[in-house]
Amino acid sequence: MQNGILEAISVASVSERSVDRALGARRAAYRDEVARLVQASFELIRESGSLEPRVGAIVRAAGLSNQAFYRHFRSKDELLLAVLDEGSRLLTDYLRHRMESAGEPVERVNRWLRGILEQALNPEAAAATRPFALSRARLSELFPAEVAAAEARTTALVRDALEQARRDGALPDGDAERDADALYTLAIGWLERALARSETPSRADAEHVVAFALRALGEADRGA
Repeated sequence: MQNGILEAISVASVSERSVDRALGARRAAYRDEVARLVQASFELIRESGSLEPRVGAIVRAAGLSNQAFYRHFRSKDELLLAVLDEGSRLLTDYLRHRMESAGEPVERVNRWLRGILEQALNPEAAAATRPFALSRARLSELFPAEVAAAEARTTALVRDALEQARRDGALPDGDAERDADALYTLAIGWLERALARSETPSRADAEHVVAFALRALGEADRGA
């Protein structure tokens, strides 16, 4: 009786391992397909300057089929959400990297601001960012929770720097959460306006925005 149970367990374990291997291989293949679709969408959006590449163009650029597309996404909007999320994470990682080498928290705030504004100053970054920046209102309407989560990831970086600066006494007391949101609104508003124009903004204009924001933070407790 005991040998029969052990044999059954052994067979089940072998079967489960086989299933796990098969599923693991399939998951890896599917992850690769999704990554190729997202990357192809990024490239088409950057090249066309439009947030509306055709599904046919996307799958051709990815070297895949319509079947592969609809295996992962029910619509183009679902793919757009994946592209938006990936772009947000890339921006947040870029900002974090810029901030990590700064010793002082106020300098981290400075680098966070400059990193966002750089998306308009750098022609390559501007070409990739423009379609998303100019469609921000539509994206917020289509994916309100996801856009809010993406913005929260980005503002968390500067909020933490503001909190540290205030603990160190480098900045006056204030509401770090609201200040982070205000800085984001300022930087993103400037970025969107700059990208809507045909000319690259000057670095002097960007420097003025940064100086204005840091000056406002320094005067935060002297208002009403």
